[in-house]
Amino acid sequence: MKSKEAIGALSALASEARLAVFRLLVRRGPDGYTPTELTRRLGVPAPTLSFHIRELLNAGLLKSRREGRNLFYSPDMERMRALMDFMTENCCSLADSVCGPDCSPTSPSTGAMTTRTAK
Repeated sequence: MKSKEAIGALSALASEARLAVFRLLVRRGPDGYTPTELTRRLGVPAPTLSFHIRELLNAGLLKSRREGRNLFYSPDMERMRALMDFMTENCCSLADSVCGPDCSPTSPSTGAMTTRTAK
């Protein structure tokens, strides 16, 4: 993912309503929800929901699919992972110590604080 793409995705998520839509769809997974279901679950008027969905689609964070008469929205999990990878790709790269899985400075084997050796 490039910086401009990450900025677009993060900008789309920088709204309480859009973040709520996206998080609900992430919880639902690839099955997704119809706009009617989203409106009911989130208590958002249909025109408002439509605006927020459009922003998330433009950012590439949602997918849509048609099944018969129904339109379903679901998260683009690959795009979400790409955004998370972009955000963490250089995690602890400038730290003076080795980071553990939660990015806290720990030794990978013992969990104890450790210092990186210069190469």
